[in-house]
Amino acid sequence: MAFERIAIVGTGAWGTALANATARAGRSVTLASRDQASADEIARTRQSPRLAGSRIDDRVAVVMADAAVLSSQDAILLAVPAQHLRAAARMVAPALAANVPVVACAKGIERGTHKFMTEVIAQCVPTAVPAILSGPSFAQEVARGLPAAVTLAAPDESVAAALSRALGSATFRPYHSTDVRGVEIGGAAKNVLAIAAGIVAGRGLGASAAAALTTRGFAELFRFGRALGARPETLTGLSGLGDLILTCSSAQSRNFSLGIALGQGRTPAQANAAAGLAEGAFTAVALVEMALAADVEMPIATAVAAILDGSLSVNEAIENLLTRPFRAEG
Repeated sequence: MAFERIAIVGTGAWGTALANATARAGRSVTLASRDQASADEIARTRQSPRLAGSRIDDRVAVVMADAAVLSSQDAILLAVPAQHLRAAARMVAPALAANVPVVACAKGIERGTHKFMTEVIAQCVPTAVPAILSGPSFAQEVARGLPAAVTLAAPDESVAAALSRALGSATFRPYHSTDVRGVEIGGAAKNVLAIAAGIVAGRGLGASAAAALTTRGFAELFRFGRALGARPETLTGLSGLGDLILTCSSAQSRNFSLGIALGQGRTPAQANAAAGLAEGAFTAVALVEMALAADVEMPIATAVAAILDGSLSVNEAIENLLTRPFRAEG
C-alpha cells in the first residue's frame, strides 16, 4: 500500500508545515488552497501569510483545490480548523475515488453536532477512509524540520501504518494506531485544558499551581476518554498526555495564549482577538455537554467553558475550583 501523491487542503500554518514535512518524506506533495487568489500569491512568494518566515519547500506544488487536482491523489490531508472541516470535506467529496484516505489534521469537536472530525468526514465523504493525525507539534517547528512525533490513527492498521510511512521522515515521526477515538479525544480535550493552564500563568499563580492544573486536567481527559471507549495507552501517549504537556507549557500554543490573556483580565472577546484562532474556545462547550451526557466530571473544562461564555469570571472560577471538597486522588 503506497501513498505517493498526497494533497494537503488548507494553506494555513499547519497545512504549510505538513506540506514541508511530507516533501521531506519524499512524497509528491500538493498544497491546495480553497481560494484562487490565495493560491497564486502563496505560489509566487513561497510563503503562507499565516506562517511568516517559513519558506514552502520548492518540491511542493501550490494550487487551487479543484476536482482535477484532488482526483489524482492517493491521500488527502484536511488541514483546516475543526469548525470548518465539514465544508472542506464536502468540497473534496465529489472528486475522490473510493477508499482514498482523508486525514483530519484538526483537533476539536464540531459544535452543535458533537461529532469528532473523522465522524464528519465519514458523513460527508462516505466512500473515504477517515483518519486522524494529532500530537505534540507546533507548526513553526515542523515547517523548519525540527524533530516532532505525532500519532496517525485509522480503523485499519495496515492503512494507518502505510500512511505513517508515507508521511514519516527522520524529523517527523508519525506512530500509527487504530484507536481513532482516543486520538481525537486527546487532541480536542487538551486544547480546552490548555486555556485553563494559560489562565494560571496569566494570573501568576505559580509553577506549583501550573503542575497541579495540568495533572488534574489530564485526569479529566483520561476519565472522558475512557467513558467514550478510548484505550489507556492512547490517552497516556503522544496524542493525549504528550500533546497536553506541550500545549499547557508554551505561548506558541494559541489556546495557552488565550488563557494567558484571560488570566491577565481581558474579556473573552479581547482574549480571542489577541490569541488568534484557538480551537479550544470552540470545543469547550461541546466537550462539557458531552461530558455531562456521559456522566463524566470535568470541573476544569466546565470552568473554562463558563469563563468563555461570560457566565463566570476568572476569579469566581478559581475560587470554585480551590474550594471543591477534598477527595481521594483519581
